Amino acid sequence: MSVRITCIRKDHGNHDNPHVAISSVDWVNESTSERGTTSRTEMYDWIKDKNGYAYVRDDQGNEVGVGTAETPRGTKYIRTYRDKVWTDNLLALPECR
Repeated sequence: MSVRITCIRKDHGNHDNPHVAISSVDWVNESTSERGTTSRTEMYDWIKDKNGYAYVRDDQGNEVGVGTAETPRGTKYIRTYRDKVWTDNLLALPECR
């Protein structure tokens, strides 16, 4: 299964890494039209441990995959990855309503 992340929610705390501020994401499975909200750590686990595939679309319609990473302290987070380079496409998404 693959899902497109459509928006993010941030906890607005003080973080060294802005990706850790993401508390949850909204997504859609474009094959089934199923929608949902998932916490950052649940999405991390789904991608890393269950071989899930999440992505975002940039302004030009390009698909950018979401990968998993951890801070030096072990905090799990998600981040976009394109052409072997970490990008900020996930942070560029709008805030969920």
